[in-house]
This record gives sequence, C-alpha cells and structure tokens, in this order.
Amino acid sequence: MSLFDLPFEEPGDTLDAEEWPPPAPQRRILTVSELTAHVRTLLEERFFEIWVEGELSNCRVWNTGHLYFTLKDAAAQIKGVMFRSSLRLLRFKPQDGLRVVARGRISVYDPKGEYQIVCEHLEPEGLGALQLAFDQLKQRLSAEGLFDQARKRPLPALPRKIGIVTSLDGAAVRDIINVLRRRYANAHLVIRPTRVQGEGAALDIARAIRAIARIKGVDVILVGRGGGSIEDLWSFNQEVVARAIAGSPVPVISAVGHETDVTIADFVADVRAPTPSAAAEMVVARKDEFVARIDRLVRGVSAAMAARTHRLESRLRALDSRPGFAGMHGRLAVRGRHAGEVTFELRRAMHAGLASRERAFQRLRLTLERFDLRRRLADVRARLIAGEARLHTTMHRRTHTRRERLGASAARLDTLSPLAVLGRGYAVCWNADRTGILRSAAEVAPGDRVIVTVEHGELDCEVRDRRI
Repeated sequence: MSLFDLPFEEPGDTLDAEEWPPPAPQRRILTVSELTAHVRTLLEERFFEIWVEGELSNCRVWNTGHLYFTLKDAAAQIKGVMFRSSLRLLRFKPQDGLRVVARGRISVYDPKGEYQIVCEHLEPEGLGALQLAFDQLKQRLSAEGLFDQARKRPLPALPRKIGIVTSLDGAAVRDIINVLRRRYANAHLVIRPTRVQGEGAALDIARAIRAIARIKGVDVILVGRGGGSIEDLWSFNQEVVARAIAGSPVPVISAVGHETDVTIADFVADVRAPTPSAAAEMVVARKDEFVARIDRLVRGVSAAMAARTHRLESRLRALDSRPGFAGMHGRLAVRGRHAGEVTFELRRAMHAGLASRERAFQRLRLTLERFDLRRRLADVRARLIAGEARLHTTMHRRTHTRRERLGASAARLDTLSPLAVLGRGYAVCWNADRTGILRSAAEVAPGDRVIVTVEHGELDCEVRDRRI
C-alpha cells in the first residue's frame, strides 16, 4: 500500500487499531416517488420564476382547456403546460413554429418523471402579442372569404331608419348625431348603447349589432367609437364582432378610431369610414346627391319649358300677323260665347237629369226598405217566437190533461183487474189442463187435479172431497 492509498486524516482524528476499518455509513433507501418529490421540490424552489426563449412545437389544446407544448432550440427541448386560466388571457393563438418567450416555473411530472415548465405567460419574440393576434385573426377570416369585395353590399340610397351602435359616454355618438341632424334632419335614428372597451365589450358589441339588425325598418348600421390606443380599440379586433358584422342582414359601416386606425371590423364591414363623423356623412351623401340632381333637373325642365313657350309664342304672333287670320279674334269670341251657352245648357240639363235620378233613387230606396229582407225576417222571427210560446203552452196544458186522464183510467183499470181481486185474498181455480175456470164444486170429483192461482204464484192441488 502506498502513501497515497491511505485516507487523509485530520489531526486528532487518529483511529485505534481496534477501530480500523471505520464502520460503513447507514444506507437510506428512497422510493421512486420520494426521489421524484425531492427533485420536484428542489426544482420548484430553485427555478420558481424563469424566462425561457424557444420555438413552439407539438401544441395541443386538450378537452380540459389546458395547452400542452414543447419548447425547443437547436440543441435541446423541454415540455411545457399552460393551464386554462392562463391560456384564456393570451391575445394570440400559440401554434407550431412560433418563437416565443415563456415565463413560468420548473416542475416535475411525477407519472413520467419528466421535468417541465409550467407556463404562466407567453409572448411572441420580436412581435407584440396584440399584433400577432390581429394578424392571425385577419389571415383566418380572409381565408374564409369574409373580406371579399363580392360580399360587400352598397349603402342604401335614402336610408329612412339608421341604427347606431356605440357608447353613450363618448364623443362619437354626439358627432354622428350632429352631422345627421344638420344634413338629414328627417332621418329616424335608433341608438343601441354598448361598451366599446374593456373585458366583455366585444360580446356586448356583437349583441348590440344583432339586436339592432332585428329592428324592423333599419336600413343601415353605424358601428364605431372614437380614437384610442390599440388596447382601447381591441374590442373591434375580436372574432365575435367580426362574425356579427358579417351576419348582419343590412349594410354595416365601420367607424372605429381615427383615419390611421385599422381594425378587423373595418375589413369585414361593407364600408369603412375613417371617423364616426365621416360615417355619418357617408350615410347622407346620397341624399345630397339626390337633392342636387333634382335641383339640376328642375332647372333644366324650367329652361326647356321657357324656351318652348317662347318658340310657340313667336310662332303664334307670326300666324296672327297673316292676312288670312284677320277677324279671327272676333270669330273666336263668338264661338267662345256659343260654347259658353252650350256648356251652361248642358250643365243645367245634367243637373236636372241628376235631380230626377236622385228622386227616383229615393223612391226605390223607400220601396226596398219596406220590402227589406232583414226587416221581414225580423217580423217572421218574432211571429215564430210567439207561435213557439203558444205551442209550448198548449202542449203543456194538453199533456197535463192527458196525464190526468191516464191516471184516472189506470185507477179504474186497476179496480177492475183480476189481479187486484187476488190481492185482496181471493183465488182462481182452474181445471187440470187450464182450459176453464171452475165455478162449482160439482164440476170436479174427488181425486181430480186442479190448479189454484193466488196473487203470488200457483198451487197444484188434488181434490180429496167436495161439498155442494
């Protein structure tokens, strides 16, 4: 044994010969679960909050709502999970191939013994989350054809009822109303108040668009708000708002923010206006065009009529100056007077004829009223009711009389009935073959068989003796 094979000893740590070799340390055996728990605890305490950069792959959202993915670079990879509560706060949709920066903590998935990052926040590398979400939704809706010009509808020429979807607290609604009242005072405005920013504002805007589209007579809908940051305008970049605009049965004008602001609603709407005031001017622009065109037509018709009248007057003066038309005014005056007299006589004859027809009509009307079917039916109905009452009385009286007579006859019949006699204790005696009634004891001999009828039943008897 060399010197270097001996254990290094500190002063005072010399062992006696009896204590050599030293006792082996006691082993501590861990289960796999215990070891994994220790590793998880160390990782979670050491890497409680970290930022990791990498490329997403194998992104899957399970039916539980949790997102499972792999974060990788050129040399390594780590599995990750993002729970539903954190995933719903993302502005964009995680997808394979997207480079992101993830914030979270390192933990261990016990069943497989794999370490993973529990992600609490994701943001795209080099591109804002809102801009990425905007681009993703724009690309998806464009692929569905919601931005196609073929589905864009023209604005109505003269809208009579205009729907407005905006907030009552902003300046946009006041600007729209001022423009419409100044340029189209007789327009009917229907305002559906809604929130235009904040949590849940997008769903409120979509409900407002659907509600105002169901109002009967609404010709066009203005949807918008004043300017603001991209976060303030984000409600108009939501898919639910885009679907509501696309599903509207009437044309929709999007007027969100300032001229430089562009939202998803602008692409889906039938017409985009740079500002809410410009949207109001677009709605009434057709009215101004119609009014201007009508004014031009009125001036053209007036000029054409004046020119034609001037030409006809010139022609009339030329004809009047010819020798053949001398005395024409006198002849026309005579003819006019004659025409007036004939017209007066014709009018008088017509009035007389009408008066005669009126008198004849009144006579016929009075005659018809006397033979009015409704009146005659009423008289017949009255007579029928009176006859029915008399018939009912007579039938009741006769029925009572016949009932009394029937009762008396039944009483007499009951008195004369042989059954009544039997009921008083008498009996009827028949011969054996029931062909005759025995009225004398001489008609039978001892030993003969006789039948005796009493009130209730009959007796079959044998004659044992007779007394005459």
